[in-house]
Parts: sequence; C-alpha cells; structure tokens
Amino acid sequence: MSVKIRLTRLGDKKTPYYRVVVTDSRKARDGEYIEKLGTFNPLTEPAEIVLDEERTKVWLANGAQPTETARTLLVKKGLLEQAKSRAPKTDTKKKQK
Repeated sequence: MSVKIRLTRLGDKKTPYYRVVVTDSRKARDGEYIEKLGTFNPLTEPAEIVLDEERTKVWLANGAQPTETARTLLVKKGLLEQAKSRAPKTDTKKKQK
C-alpha cells in the first residue's frame, strides 16, 4: 500500500478549503482517508496553513510521500527541505550556420 500526504477539497463553489490528509494513493481525491493532519485556506492573505507537526513528522518518517502541492505546504511550514530545482538541461553550444 502506497501512502500519500495530499489535499482533499472542501468548501463551496469558488471558495475552496482543503484538508491535509494521509491516504492510500489508490483512493479518490475526496474519498476515505487514514488521518487528518491539518487544513489549508488559500483565500486568506497570507494563506493559512495549520498542521499537526508531530503527526506529520511521524508519517514522513514512516515513508508517506507528499504530493507536489502538499510538499510546498510542508516546505513553507519548515517540515521538509526544499527540493533542488529540476531545470531542463540546455545546450550551451551555439549552432553555427
């Protein structure tokens, strides 16, 4: 079973509100989850991120993989280090005509 840390969407139309949850990767986005870790409100300025840091660290230590969006939230809260950028390789040699 592959365990993910990801967001589930709550809230009305055009007023999103998210829960940060631990779930089986095969479950639906808003389906059943194992544990709720916190919430994320993108409409406030600045965006409000509330996480249970101890439980999040436990799940990360046990091998739960955060999605890209969840990873950015964890980096902002200081629970993960920012991943090195994966910039595409460019050819430094200029073509001669």
